[in-house]
Amino acid sequence: MGLLERFLPRTEFDSYEDFFRNYQLRVPERFNFGYDVVDAWAGTEPEKKALVWCDDRGGEKTVTFGEMSRLSNQAVHWFRDKGVAKGDRVLLILRQRWEYWVCAVALHKMGAVVIPGSTQLTPKDIEYRAEAAGIALQLTVNSEPSTAGRGRFSLDDFDLAGYPDTLERVDTRNEDTMLIYFSSGTTGMPKMVKHDFLHPLGQIVTAKYWQTVREDTLHFSNSDSGWAKFGWGKIYGQWICGACVFAYDFDKFVPKNMLQKMQDYRLTTFCVPPTMYRFMLQEDIAAYDLGSIERYCNAGEPLNPEVFDRMEKITGHKLAEGFGQSESSVLIASFPWFEPKPGSMGKPAPLYDVDLVDENGRSCETGEEGEIVVRGLENPTGLFKEYINDPEANAKAFRNGAYYTGDVAWRDDEGYYWFVGRNDDVIKCSGYRIGPFEVESALIRHEAVLECAVTAAPDPVRGQVVKATVVLKKGVAPSDILAKELQEHVKRVTAPYKYPRVVAFADELPKTASGKIKRAEIRKKS
Repeated sequence: MGLLERFLPRTEFDSYEDFFRNYQLRVPERFNFGYDVVDAWAGTEPEKKALVWCDDRGGEKTVTFGEMSRLSNQAVHWFRDKGVAKGDRVLLILRQRWEYWVCAVALHKMGAVVIPGSTQLTPKDIEYRAEAAGIALQLTVNSEPSTAGRGRFSLDDFDLAGYPDTLERVDTRNEDTMLIYFSSGTTGMPKMVKHDFLHPLGQIVTAKYWQTVREDTLHFSNSDSGWAKFGWGKIYGQWICGACVFAYDFDKFVPKNMLQKMQDYRLTTFCVPPTMYRFMLQEDIAAYDLGSIERYCNAGEPLNPEVFDRMEKITGHKLAEGFGQSESSVLIASFPWFEPKPGSMGKPAPLYDVDLVDENGRSCETGEEGEIVVRGLENPTGLFKEYINDPEANAKAFRNGAYYTGDVAWRDDEGYYWFVGRNDDVIKCSGYRIGPFEVESALIRHEAVLECAVTAAPDPVRGQVVKATVVLKKGVAPSDILAKELQEHVKRVTAPYKYPRVVAFADELPKTASGKIKRAEIRKKS
């Protein structure tokens, strides 16, 4: 019996209806990804490839499951030596360095909590996360001053030599906290999304039935380790299925370089956000031999039908869209049993009872827009458990016996779902989720700004970009120079990718009688 069969009584299905009705998880009493997946493969097929890693500096490394098992055991002893214990929270800011996989598996094994972080976080962002989560240790990719000090280490310090490569299993419970993502919203600072030790099992659907990874083939999903999409596409479901993860740790996305890697490494399955497809389509894709790729997927933002059509014409494959959140595994996707429709997210995954509801909680009719919800919260493996220390956010998300995603869609008469947008104002730019409140808070700190509103503006390449509509203080005149100054200010105060690419000056902002800014009215002018 293969590893996947330990968790699925049945792995193959005849149709989407068969898949949706009969998909079933066999949940172990005490599941730990480090022992029950990584060490399990190491015990049966130690030479099976787990990771193929490369960068733009000529670096290349292949790690087998046997090696990953031993390295992660050594890393457990390294973390313990630095004072980390079961239940402690550890911030990892490691880009796509191969060491991330070693550290994540080690922390899972020891029952500590992984908190992924992006290298684009500013010192202020890191400080907020450290205080909010009570972080015991930070491990970063470099040793810049902002990451130095007590409890703060860089990969220069991550030396496993001399540490034992054996480990006695640590007892963890399925309901223990395994992973915390910081997810941006529109009101307040980023929320802490709590996932338990069963979360990796929810990613089986993501990997096998949407991305269609296969054992002993190379799968690539583009994501820095600081984002939830990394968990979707670069470790959990893929390794449970026995696929090898391909990691390309680039400094800057260059379409030609990506296409060259796709050709040279003979990838089998491939998943990137639509923005990357848009940039790659500006190159001569036909000049590259991509015949090894059997499945192209996209996630992170809505897919433009034009991109869908052009990719199909060039590659002969239809892009398979997937929709979900930091709070879940894939919720809705284009699964292999039906044809993808350009612009559609696809149909619901069997793990979740997905529905669309109106503002009164009533199920929507065909063609009617409504908020995407997950009904029946008894045991939806893969869904987050709560927003930590945020009762207001939990009350808003969990009500009427359902989880309210905050995303709006409509369903056609064939059961396909079509994304409309957020019912709040989160901006999706090149696959990033950006909360307007964080950008507004940064802008308000500038001495020239009286008030501002941040909204999304359409962009042909990035899907959306951040737009700031700014009211200046009396005596300050608008200018192109000031607009540039405000952009640079935001880059310094918060993560650089959040800066407004469009700055518009206004005499006043439209508001309701209660003083609430009418963002919808501002968006209409974009």
